[in-house]
Amino acid sequence: AIMKARGELKEYKVIGRGLPSFKVRSPALYSMRIFAPDRAVAKSRFWYFLSQLRKLKKATGEIVSVQRVLEKKPLKIKNFGVWLRYNSRSGTHNMYREYRDLTSGKAVTQCYRDMGARHRARAHSIHIIRVEEVAANKCRRPSTIQFHNSKIKFPLPHRVNKKLHAPRFTASRPNTTF
Repeated sequence: AIMKARGELKEYKVIGRGLPSFKVRSPALYSMRIFAPDRAVAKSRFWYFLSQLRKLKKATGEIVSVQRVLEKKPLKIKNFGVWLRYNSRSGTHNMYREYRDLTSGKAVTQCYRDMGARHRARAHSIHIIRVEEVAANKCRRPSTIQFHNSKIKFPLPHRVNKKLHAPRFTASRPNTTF
């Protein structure tokens, strides 16, 4: 029914077509890149999008294959550009967002969480149009660009001793700056 972005989203390549008939012996194949939590939701989203684009629905078509798409380098951090459209309370909006993550699935998951937090957009109202790896020099958003510094530091200005009562009484004040 309604798409829920539960857990981490995975990327699927779903291929489907209309059912063969006497008029059309070998119907055209339609391939889609779908981000969904599991295979069942991926197939459901495929029919949802295909029925908007072509005069096809689940009853008059068949799924040829559903394949999980795995990242080529899942240990390398990458910049992902996500093009999406979503329905807000006031209308439909197109959007481009950038995320840094290890896989496109994780970046899209991050996108769904972010859209829910910043725009109160529900998962069923978000349509991912395109997800691409973006080169560092092509990134547009300051939140992504700030991590492209090779000399980046994450200072820890004040560290409090977690052992609060060891020692409870001491002659010198605790030192929190290092």
